Amino acid sequence: MGVINTSEAIEMARSLDLDLVEISPNASPPVCQIMDYGKYKYQQSKKEKDTKKKQHVVHLKEIRLRPKIEAHDFNFKIDHARKFLEKGNKVKATVLFRGREMAHKEFAKTLLERMANELEDIAKIEREAVMEGRLMIMYLTKK
Repeated sequence: MGVINTSEAIEMARSLDLDLVEISPNASPPVCQIMDYGKYKYQQSKKEKDTKKKQHVVHLKEIRLRPKIEAHDFNFKIDHARKFLEKGNKVKATVLFRGREMAHKEFAKTLLERMANELEDIAKIEREAVMEGRLMIMYLTKK
């Protein structure tokens, strides 16, 4: 409609039983539109919901291990990690030390390296194995 006085635009909106909505306040002159504001808000919320539906949220899943884990238990944990990675989640592999196990940190290092090798077909190491207190932690993500 071009540049119109604010009071004229408000009168036009009232005569049509609609609202005068400011679309771009920083423009010179500000851009306004005559529309049904309730319907506009509803459409915006629907668009927002649709974009949220299409998003995939990446969750962090934790796999806890011990330094002296048995082979079957280790394979069981590997299968769980594989399922988490296939769903698109990150995996935090944690080795928990208790008591005198802290003297043999190399067990945990080899265990986490073995886990990374088992999962290298679908996963890559996001963060190498690092000691944090009584835990050794490594992060894996999907390739």
